[in-house]
Amino acid sequence: MAQAAVLRAQNRANHKGSDPRIATCRGKLQNKRSKLNQEINKELRLRAGAENLYKATTNKKLRETVALELSFVNSNLQLLKEQLAELNSSVEVYQKDSTEPAMPMIPLGLKETKEIDFRDPFKDFILEHYSEDSSLYDDAITEFMDIRQAMRTPLRDNSGVSLLFDYYNQLYFVERRFFPPDRSLGIYFEWYDSLTGVPSCQRTVAFEKACVLFNIGAVYTQIGTRQDRKSSRGLDSAVDAFLRAAGTFQYIHESFTNAPSMDLSPDMLDMLVQLMLAQARECLFEKLELQSQDLRDVDVCLDLGQEAAQVADAYSKVFGLISVPSVKDYVAQSWVSLAMVKQEHYRALSHYHVACGLLSLLKKQSSPKKHPAPKPPTPKKISVDANDNNNGSLSLPNRTRDTLQYIHAPNVEDDAKLQIEIRVPKDEAECRLLGRAHLREAVLRHDESQRLFRMCRELRGKDSLISELRRAHRRASELYKSLEEDDDFRDMLDPPLIVASTKFQLSLTPPDFAQFRVQDLFKSLGPVAIFSAKHHWTAPRTIQLVLQPGEKGDGFGFMVRGDAPVVVAGVDGGSLAEAAGMKQGDFIAAIGDEDVKWAVHEHVVQKIKEAKKNGSSLCLKLVTPMDRNYLKPRTSVTSNKGSFSPTSTTSSSSSGVSSGSHSPQGSVTSSRLAKQTSHQKKLTWNPFRNKAKGDEPNGYEGNVILR
Repeated sequence: MAQAAVLRAQNRANHKGSDPRIATCRGKLQNKRSKLNQEINKELRLRAGAENLYKATTNKKLRETVALELSFVNSNLQLLKEQLAELNSSVEVYQKDSTEPAMPMIPLGLKETKEIDFRDPFKDFILEHYSEDSSLYDDAITEFMDIRQAMRTPLRDNSGVSLLFDYYNQLYFVERRFFPPDRSLGIYFEWYDSLTGVPSCQRTVAFEKACVLFNIGAVYTQIGTRQDRKSSRGLDSAVDAFLRAAGTFQYIHESFTNAPSMDLSPDMLDMLVQLMLAQARECLFEKLELQSQDLRDVDVCLDLGQEAAQVADAYSKVFGLISVPSVKDYVAQSWVSLAMVKQEHYRALSHYHVACGLLSLLKKQSSPKKHPAPKPPTPKKISVDANDNNNGSLSLPNRTRDTLQYIHAPNVEDDAKLQIEIRVPKDEAECRLLGRAHLREAVLRHDESQRLFRMCRELRGKDSLISELRRAHRRASELYKSLEEDDDFRDMLDPPLIVASTKFQLSLTPPDFAQFRVQDLFKSLGPVAIFSAKHHWTAPRTIQLVLQPGEKGDGFGFMVRGDAPVVVAGVDGGSLAEAAGMKQGDFIAAIGDEDVKWAVHEHVVQKIKEAKKNGSSLCLKLVTPMDRNYLKPRTSVTSNKGSFSPTSTTSSSSSGVSSGSHSPQGSVTSSRLAKQTSHQKKLTWNPFRNKAKGDEPNGYEGNVILR
């Protein structure tokens, strides 16, 4: 007992989690969010009361007063929601501290919840439903409450994720132990919306599970955001975290429906999944840039251009989903603006890298020897005919030629007159013209991204974002200015669109519940497949079987099957077991003072053998299931071979215990019954084995309990 108390104390210490309100800036932000949630809840209650009073009263003066009060309440609510939106847009708090600028990622804040006291409801249910002493489970209830209290403030690392998974897996057992489908225990789970701060309250454990999973995904977003994205290892960790977050939100979307909270709505979850995938793809692009910064030939630059276009397409999809009214009305405006900024930024980077690749061809072409000046193309037609052999022609590797042919999208009819027709440059002049066009488009796109940045008030204070945008714009502008030549009307034409492509296939990582195995805190109640809230049984009763000196050869007169718990499979007529009130289908809960609800078949048989061998009495605690799907005997079946009943075929030993050599379970019976039925068919009923149709023994229903 003392050792168990020490272990429980250690577990409580491990489950304390953290107090983020003191530990980190992110915790202070969460503390502000918690206070705003409470203020919003207060104003919502005031508004609900004022609206009810306005509808109920007929006094004109009172209605005017209530209407004025409602206007004040609505104004306060609007201000509070704007403050909450500003907190949700404080993405820089979650970023990794670094001297070099980097594009900020979007993390999610955690959902807040209130503390719940499970003691009285759980203890009453244990006494009423399980007919056990509820005081024996005080420590288990306290441990469960400690885990829930700790998971409200998890650490923003893998230990915090583990804590949330531990609580989620405990909910699997608690839901089956204490939440019957036909009644309520009066326990309400209240959670605040992560985005709006509006509270939602439900009695179902499914809502609690969905909220815990949302917090798991939110912690993953914060883990991914705080990684060092200037190293390959940090980028790999960020990609893994964002994919796990996306998999968690997708699991919520597929497994939980009709959630009352806006952050759990299907449209919101779809947007969050795509947002996490876009951020993971952004990290992969940054890794490709980091690994190729020392050596970038034309093929690497073209790959970077297509990868950047793929990131831009990902954020374009996010912007489409976040612009839906059911989503846009509840997320921070900075999220919408940041998605637009990143879309334009990475579209500019795609043109920049393609331009760098084309210009590197000119450097490579001019490095071995000088070529004569290329013949200027005629102004009437931009593209060069395939049969022309101009001076300064380019010799392109097959791979580069194929990539250039594919990377440029075909002209759209409406834009054909405004776009350059060149796809694969045939000489240096075309290569320079196409490269300058891509560079000019990159500069224009960078200008647009900065304009979108300035239009959002919440983004203006993000120093790392503006630094990265300016750095990319300055790099493209300087390269473009270095290529300035005489005015050419073809500089006014747009470059071909870049086809997005990627070498990285992203797959969602769903929650791995098996990785965080927990032990059922209420295991002493018995196997959860049988002793659960949805099943019913009679109150436990104790019977005592005493063999007289002359009845040792006859045994106690009953058979058992299965394990955890062992089931009475048959009772002999006129036996001690029948006289004591034992029934077919009873569960053996205890033998003497030993609880055997989790005992295997062999152990129970051994205990019965010992009682018979020693000539002592056998004290059993039995419960009779009230559900009819455990064991339902049919009427005796009669055939041309005679009638039979389900009994054991093996002869018993002197102890009255028989065990078939071909069956995994033995049986306890009287020798008298075994002698009378030795010629009959062997009973193979097992309530814990899923049987195929036609595999049921005669005389029994096919309804079984699966363990």
